[in-house]
Amino acid sequence: MIAMIGAAVAPGIAILSYFYLRDSLEPEPISMVIRSFIFGVLLVIPVMVIQYIMQNEWNWRDGIVAEVFQSAVVEEFFKWMVIFFTAYKHVEFDEPYDGIVYAVAVSLGFATLENLFYLIINGMDIALWRALLPVSSHALFAVWMGYYLGLAKFSKSAVKERVFLWVSVALPIGLHALYNAIFLSVQNWLVVIVPFMLILWWQGLKKVQRAHDFGSKKLSSRPQ
Repeated sequence: MIAMIGAAVAPGIAILSYFYLRDSLEPEPISMVIRSFIFGVLLVIPVMVIQYIMQNEWNWRDGIVAEVFQSAVVEEFFKWMVIFFTAYKHVEFDEPYDGIVYAVAVSLGFATLENLFYLIINGMDIALWRALLPVSSHALFAVWMGYYLGLAKFSKSAVKERVFLWVSVALPIGLHALYNAIFLSVQNWLVVIVPFMLILWWQGLKKVQRAHDFGSKKLSSRPQ
């Protein structure tokens, strides 16, 4: 059981550490990052309850639309809501890259507990596959979410802020929906999912660099 818990937790901690250590400007308080991670863990239970209601009370069990809505829309929207109400307006969210750190922390908290449940049900044989695809995909969707939350936070107009806030939730939902649709509708999904994940990593790391560049300009413009 200890090995299973370690296999479930290690990928999320490793990926979160990577993104946290990339914050070379003004690193976030570790207590805030851990708190965001815990919020993500706690989010699994209400999301599972909502998904159960959709499947068993509303009879949303069949069809790609139902499958995608239950995971992509529900999961990404509630992760976004947690980040918005716990981190977005916090005083420690003081540079654009912070959005990525907090979004990744919440998403990986969610992915870690979800991963543990999957390993308990299906066994250790899927641990590597879970680490490479579902856990890392949650983190990459969060990079896009956090990047646009950072742009929204430091926008100079209310209109731009609202636009970026909408993008920060819509884009992760769209990416998550596409990710799920590949598994549900493509027979040889491995041929498609590998380049898809490589593109996500490539674009995600570009977003990380852009957030850093934006943050550097913001810090350099502060009065000394």
